[in-house]
Amino acid sequence: MQKEKTIDHALRATWQAVAKTYNEQAAKHESTMAMAMALLYIDVENGTPSTALGPSMGMEATSLSRTLNSMEEKGLIFRERNPEDGRGVFIKLTPLGIEKREISKSSVYKFNQTVKEHIDPEKIEHFFEVTDLINDLICQKSIFND
Repeated sequence: MQKEKTIDHALRATWQAVAKTYNEQAAKHESTMAMAMALLYIDVENGTPSTALGPSMGMEATSLSRTLNSMEEKGLIFRERNPEDGRGVFIKLTPLGIEKREISKSSVYKFNQTVKEHIDPEKIEHFFEVTDLINDLICQKSIFND
């Protein structure tokens, strides 16, 4: 089997190219793709519980902690204790974080618009159908069910 002909290789190679593109763009703003993603996942009005951020972004706790520490050092976020549960922490955006969030949002928008300009809408619809099916197979443990 040629690696170029496997689904997992196509997914991995494409994601690596997307990540590289986003990291190059983020570097222009003294950031990383992980930081830019976190900015987009944090609720602007109320903040986001730190425990909810990792799962929604698909990040492990260690990576998320490192990213949040870096974001705090750069003045993009601050942590606030949950008033209803003192053990919990909300991650909130600073004014600089909100500003950088807008840059992240426009970068994601530009990426998606550019892709949509070059790919037929029906093919994009099929792409989402395929990725949803792959995710369903994985979630149902239908691939490696031993």
